Amino acid sequence: MATKKKIDLLDLVEKIVGLNSKMRFAAIIDAKGNIREGIMKKGQTSLNSQKEEEHFCNQVAKRRTMRKEFNHSLGKVRYIHVEREKVSQLVIYTKRNIVFFTMEPETPMSTKIKLITTIKKLTSDI
Repeated sequence: MATKKKIDLLDLVEKIVGLNSKMRFAAIIDAKGNIREGIMKKGQTSLNSQKEEEHFCNQVAKRRTMRKEFNHSLGKVRYIHVEREKVSQLVIYTKRNIVFFTMEPETPMSTKIKLITTIKKLTSDI
């Protein structure tokens, strides 16, 4: 029987924030909204308190459950992108987890799409 390789989530989120100079934060969230691992890029300051960040991640997990209702009629969600005045927020669903990352606002969409594709490949086993 093949043994399952344990994935180092800290290493994974470090790779994600290191993909582009515009990255700010990356986290792996479980289905209940708990942050399994998350880091802020060195030199960046959080726009949210830790309590606000935890609440936001909990809401991301709840929205995943709500969006599943439309998978049959509309297809599965590929990614979620919210552009705010101070930050771009992106969410990718994996089989068992959620990848949440933030970037500097107004990063070109072509850059974001390339990052989404790369992050999907990096996180396909989690």
